[in-house]
Amino acid sequence: MKHSRWKKADLPEGSENPLNAAVVSRDRSTLDMVAEAVKHDQTMLAFQPVMQAMPPHQTAFYEGYIRVLDATGRVIPARDFMHVVEEKEIGRALDCLALQHGLRALMKSPQIRLSVNMSARSIGYGRWMDVLNRFLKKDSTIGERLVLEITEASAMAAPELVIDFMERLQKHGIAFALDNFGAGTTAIAHFREFFFDAVKIDGQFIRGISGNPDNQAVTCALVGIAKQFDMLVVAESVESEADAQYLVSIGVDCMQGFLFGAPTVSPPWLEELKERSRA
Repeated sequence: MKHSRWKKADLPEGSENPLNAAVVSRDRSTLDMVAEAVKHDQTMLAFQPVMQAMPPHQTAFYEGYIRVLDATGRVIPARDFMHVVEEKEIGRALDCLALQHGLRALMKSPQIRLSVNMSARSIGYGRWMDVLNRFLKKDSTIGERLVLEITEASAMAAPELVIDFMERLQKHGIAFALDNFGAGTTAIAHFREFFFDAVKIDGQFIRGISGNPDNQAVTCALVGIAKQFDMLVVAESVESEADAQYLVSIGVDCMQGFLFGAPTVSPPWLEELKERSRA
């Protein structure tokens, strides 16, 4: 057998796995990009409508997704950086900025409801609460049009903390949605303790559901659980009419996805107002 003359000790530190080195370098570059965007206030929300499943099929609310601008001015979606920053301090700063952008939108447009994503890691983060309290002082009713989305995995990482947080914010009329429902390991017993008003069924079960018996079974079970606890059911990632029709047939309340509109940094409700004024 031929033996290589190269030994691990002969290689430069970190070079024994080029793939790992490339991933580390990419993540470091991503982290630097986000830090620069936060430092220079180069962040915004992109908005996507969440539609009522039943007639008259109006917009129930909009979801606001955090975006950052890179050095060239490109709008970078959260999926390209959130996994790198979520557990870091910069992730808390992004949650604060997402909330701030969302509350500004609600103040400017009193006719809309808007959901904003946050991590359970931001609970107890003083700056986040400062942002919320500052806007509530300007308009005490703004909380009644705000929905806070917390992912299933994030909520279950610290259920007692989340439950206490939700209980404290209920007095402001703020609603809560459990995001990515079905993707994690939610203990059903916690549903009695949480104060979630809605669940958003994870898109992996929704895409192509009209032709997938396995996903149909899972989604029907998730809908049944949510209905048992009087929660509004939202299906994410709805991309076809066939899928939408099936979801209506099993009792889904609202739908969200490219079938109804992609996220856009131009507030869609302003475009709707323009169209009505032309009519």
